[in-house]
Amino acid sequence: MKYVVIGASAAGTNVVRKLRELNPDAEIVMISEDTTIYSRCILYHHLKGERDLEGLNFVGPDFEKRMNINWIKGVKATGVDTDSNVVFLNNGEEVTYDSLCIATGSHPNFFPIPGLREGKNITGFRNFCDVEFIEERLDKANNIFIMGAGLVGIDVIAGLVKYGKNITLADMGPYMLPIQLDEYAANVYGKMFEEKGVKQYYSMGAKEFVLDEEGNCYKVILNDGTEIPTDLVVNCAGVRSSVEFLQGSKLECDRFGLIFDETGRTNIPNVYGAGDCSGRNPIWPVAVKEGMIAAYNISGVPRKMDDFFASKSTMNFLGLASMSLGNPNRYDETHSVEIYKDPKKKIYKKIVHKDGVIVGAILQGDLSYSGVLTQMIRRKIDITKVKKPLFDIDYSDFFHMDENFEFLYEE
Repeated sequence: MKYVVIGASAAGTNVVRKLRELNPDAEIVMISEDTTIYSRCILYHHLKGERDLEGLNFVGPDFEKRMNINWIKGVKATGVDTDSNVVFLNNGEEVTYDSLCIATGSHPNFFPIPGLREGKNITGFRNFCDVEFIEERLDKANNIFIMGAGLVGIDVIAGLVKYGKNITLADMGPYMLPIQLDEYAANVYGKMFEEKGVKQYYSMGAKEFVLDEEGNCYKVILNDGTEIPTDLVVNCAGVRSSVEFLQGSKLECDRFGLIFDETGRTNIPNVYGAGDCSGRNPIWPVAVKEGMIAAYNISGVPRKMDDFFASKSTMNFLGLASMSLGNPNRYDETHSVEIYKDPKKKIYKKIVHKDGVIVGAILQGDLSYSGVLTQMIRRKIDITKVKKPLFDIDYSDFFHMDENFEFLYEE
């Protein structure tokens, strides 16, 4: 059997690892634009000077050799013929396969805002070449504009604050990290970044990136007319699934990305998908799990995704750790919300539940409760049965449950 995997990040490398484990003698080919393997989640550590490229590698040295694969590096897939089982590459090569897994991830979304796509000093923040782009210009860039206050945008700022630059952040959302955090938790970070000199504009987008005669952006005009001087722009305002090369193929995609089911299978029986290319769950743990699930099913071992939360994020900015689960912001009067605050210690805990089921949670400043929280979710505990404050539960309580996984407390 010949297995081909397109992509060398979280999903792709885990497809390869599990395929090799399950198929010791199979031929495995990995295709990627990247020539090295690195974690996109910690690229900002390179900006901070805390890790070199080798330190970003999450698979260890000699991955290619240890996995006994043919890694075709520095090339891009331009098409797939599912009738002939062929992948077309931009170097003119054609790679055949028996089974294919698409794990191409995503890329920055450059909106059609005047100047954004043309500016020579404008970059995204997705690949290591973006890190190099920023670092090459840092000496001369005194004013840096970050567009997008999601995880990527805040990562970039966290990597740049040490340099003493004039950093400005703008986002259309009401506060930073609106998917992961609520207003209270986000404002804690917002104040911390403000103390570091970061100017922040929320509910405010960019109207124009004004370019000079050499094609560099020297000024950003916000929607309300505010003008921000800039020497460097980093676009972190969302991503798009890297599935453009599938246009014209028989593989089904929608407005988000490649469509595949809980086994990783697409509409073509011998083609699978994993990771961000679906455009649905763009977080590292899900990509890893989807890669492994796809490899199992490619190998004829039935497995399905069964994660209790598709949305789970852990972050640590300016020394303050936070974790977000599910949908901590989307609730109404039919939900119950439990909150604990200790502003002096920057500790904040929030659990949102409905009909006894936890649907979202935020922990900030103290993640020691995350283990207990995970157990409650994993075991599907009906928290309406809990007779003590939720944030007072500890591991000993899990020894007092009946056969229906309901809490029992000894008097």
